Amino acid sequence: MIKNVVLIGFMGVGKSSTGRMLANMLGFKFIDMDKAIEKKYQMTIPEMFEKHGEAYFREREKEMCREAAARKSVVIATGGGTIKDPENVAILKRTGRIICLSASVDSIVERTSGKGTRPLLDAMEDRRQGIIELLAQRQPMYDQADYTLDTTDLSPMQVARDIISYMKHR
Repeated sequence: MIKNVVLIGFMGVGKSSTGRMLANMLGFKFIDMDKAIEKKYQMTIPEMFEKHGEAYFREREKEMCREAAARKSVVIATGGGTIKDPENVAILKRTGRIICLSASVDSIVERTSGKGTRPLLDAMEDRRQGIIELLAQRQPMYDQADYTLDTTDLSPMQVARDIISYMKHR
C-alpha cells in the first residue's frame, strides 16, 4: 500500500506543480502546506513574516505538518524551510515517504524570479549567491529523504511518473 507522499526541496524545484499532478494520478488529495497555512490564517506567508515574524510562521507550519500527516492518501508539498525542524521531518516520516526534489541553481534562479512571493529570496541582494548558500545549508536536511529526484529537465508529469515508479517498487 502506498503511504502518503511528502515532497521536500528548495523553492522552485516543482513541489506544488508535481504534487498536484502526482495526487491526481494516484487519486490522492493534495495539500500544499504553504497554501493551507495561508487559507487557515487568512494572510499570505510574506504578511505573516512581516506582522508576526518567522518564529510565528514556523509554529503554524508545525501545526500544519501534524494535520497533514494525520491524513491518509495525501500528497503533501512542504514549504522550502519545513524540514529545517527535525520534529517536522519525524512527523512527516511517520506516515509518508519523503521525496526530495532538486534542480540546478540556474533553474531555481529562473523559476523563483518573481518578486513578492518568496520573502527569504526577495530580501537578498545577490539572489543567485543566496540560493547557493541556502542550498548548501539545507543539503544535510534534504539528504534525509527516502528518494531524491532532479527536476531540472523534467516536466511535472515526468517527475510524477518517476515518483510513482519508485513508490511501487518500495
